[in-house]
Amino acid sequence: MSEYALFVGCVIANRYPHLEKSGRMVLENLRIKFKDIPEFGCCPNPTGTLQISREAWTAAAAHNLCLAEDKGLDILTFCNGCYETLKSANVEMKNDPHHKDVVNKILSKVNMEFKGSINVVHFLEYVYKIITPEKLKETVVKPLTGLRVATFYGCHYGRPSSIVDFDDPIRPVSLDRVVEALGATSVEYLNKHTCCGSAISGIDEDSQLILLKDKLEQIDRVKADLICVICPACYMQLDGNQRKVNSKFGTNYKIPVLYLTELIALAQGIPPAELGLNFHAVKMKELIEKF
Repeated sequence: MSEYALFVGCVIANRYPHLEKSGRMVLENLRIKFKDIPEFGCCPNPTGTLQISREAWTAAAAHNLCLAEDKGLDILTFCNGCYETLKSANVEMKNDPHHKDVVNKILSKVNMEFKGSINVVHFLEYVYKIITPEKLKETVVKPLTGLRVATFYGCHYGRPSSIVDFDDPIRPVSLDRVVEALGATSVEYLNKHTCCGSAISGIDEDSQLILLKDKLEQIDRVKADLICVICPACYMQLDGNQRKVNSKFGTNYKIPVLYLTELIALAQGIPPAELGLNFHAVKMKELIEKF
């Protein structure tokens, strides 16, 4: 599809507008046409609503899908959670007529009907499959040569594999290949695909910080210059809670965390000052100087 409905999601739009800005700038640089749909609501996150009511979760997701269907646009999102929710609901209703009828009965109260006429695409999926790393490399004006990047996919990306059906859910490679196309080196590290701890924040902070500490320890061990993420919840955990880890365990981690859109923007020559890097919890001064 030549144009997309941009689904920014709740966390990026409301807590991290600098990530949204970098995303919009990169979309324009890559000449990806998109439209905003102001009526979009929460996706909603499957770790909350789905556990309470499958029908309510699917209906809320379907409401967003219907808004895009009315415009004849596929949905493009920067967020792993939004991607999993919207794509899962879309695929489930396309393949389960009974569940589709139940949800459409709910939607009829607001004069909507899910038809199943669109698709949901993650930003990384678009860059990797449609643009391809080779063509992305042609947009690079300031190669990230010499930077050692620890990529982190997050739990939602690639799962459930039967629905997402994009990258290997056990050993994904798409983010690594995209980072390498920017000129950086993607470094391997132990426990790369284990949870960062964000999923249990607010429930068990001690375990949450232990998971984060273990991940930071392995990333620091391979001397990565930064961590690249594609999930706002992972960004919140890895960037926002390093100080808590340092305070609790007596460590001194200061590993910069960049969203994929920010990393691409830097490689495309967008000045760091225009990206709001000063809003990151882990300060970027040393990384910017090295860059």
